[in-house]
Amino acid sequence: MKFDVRESYKYLQEYNNWKKNVNISSFERGFYLEQVKDVIGNKLIKVLMGQRRVGKSQILKQVIKFLINEKGINRKNIFYFNKEEFEFNNINSAVRLNKLFKYYIEKIKPDGKVYIFLDEIQDVDEWEKLAASWAQSDHYDYELFITGSNSKMLSSELGTALGGRYLPFYIYPFSYKEFIDYKKLEKGKVSFLKYLKTGGLPELFSMGSVNSKHHYLSSLKDSIILNDIVKKYHIKDINLLERVFLFVVNNPATLFSFKNIVKYLSSSSCPTNYETVTNYLLYLRNALVIHECERYDVKGKALLSGERKFYVNDIAFKKYLSSKFDVGASHHLENLVYLHYKRLGYQVYVGTIYKNEVDFVVERNDIKEYIQVTYLLSDKDVIEREYRSLKKIKDNYSKKVVSMDEISFGDNEGIKHQNIWDLLYQ
Repeated sequence: MKFDVRESYKYLQEYNNWKKNVNISSFERGFYLEQVKDVIGNKLIKVLMGQRRVGKSQILKQVIKFLINEKGINRKNIFYFNKEEFEFNNINSAVRLNKLFKYYIEKIKPDGKVYIFLDEIQDVDEWEKLAASWAQSDHYDYELFITGSNSKMLSSELGTALGGRYLPFYIYPFSYKEFIDYKKLEKGKVSFLKYLKTGGLPELFSMGSVNSKHHYLSSLKDSIILNDIVKKYHIKDINLLERVFLFVVNNPATLFSFKNIVKYLSSSSCPTNYETVTNYLLYLRNALVIHECERYDVKGKALLSGERKFYVNDIAFKKYLSSKFDVGASHHLENLVYLHYKRLGYQVYVGTIYKNEVDFVVERNDIKEYIQVTYLLSDKDVIEREYRSLKKIKDNYSKKVVSMDEISFGDNEGIKHQNIWDLLYQ
């Protein structure tokens, strides 16, 4: 593919702030922005990881806005490159990207530190070597900010090149709190039901019809599968890969083993094997579109093999792509609670205690909580079932039952009840 650095530079000017303000969303995702702002000023590469279309680009642009408006950085000292823009389709190697960067230096002549922003960089061959070269340069003062849609770039490409000299930030779809702040809604059951119906992908917020949301999610699913998995891992059986993804979409928060999935697919005219299924699930996890949650023995304090649960990165996938009957409201709530704790940086497990399941065991530093999630505490039998496993846990860590009940059930033998919109608003 022909490459003309002058032509690429012409387009680069359109996406940078050198002479004019670039369109930046007025809604700041402060939860992430504050984390990034807190580490500006060192040589570590800041890496924003997240599924496609969760808003990573807007966060990058908000960091740029902060540098210009609040830190007084000269616009000319900021280099922003977004590989997803069609005009940069021919910049497919680190060599070409480096030529474009050098041309920018030659034309703009920035004075002092240059802040380099590389958006969706995983599709540029050997990008990690170039990033490492810039970040570790003894001759020039560069600070790098990178986004990507594949977690493998952290554990493999970037990790190998930089030897750990980077800071990862995992970006999720809009939380419930972000959603109601964006929509200017009051916290409560009404706004939560709207969030439950819409999901957290920002581009869905302005779509009215179910049909348009379905088409958008279908297109996004195709983009993730083709760009982040098929091309990267040279997958030949795309239909099987999609079937594995839709299996998870149709069964969020459901305990199953890899063998269960193989058996299900084989019985539905889609024969496969254990190795293929485990690989495909790994690739989907690397693309950050699903999450795996292992089981944890609360009494023995050890991880368990065998069955585990999977969660989708946004509940909109289940709502608008599922061809199966609804698994039930409690599964959707459980998916949201899982994402909530992951967003806050917790390790999250499915707990077991004397053959009873605890929906979540969450840990962060010295904090541990046990959480049970249900739709409604509708009668004595449901209350007894939901509190049973938590009552078997004898340590002094926090225990709570989360539901959509609008009334509070207070404290039950040290187990607190909390409605889900209060939990997710934290």
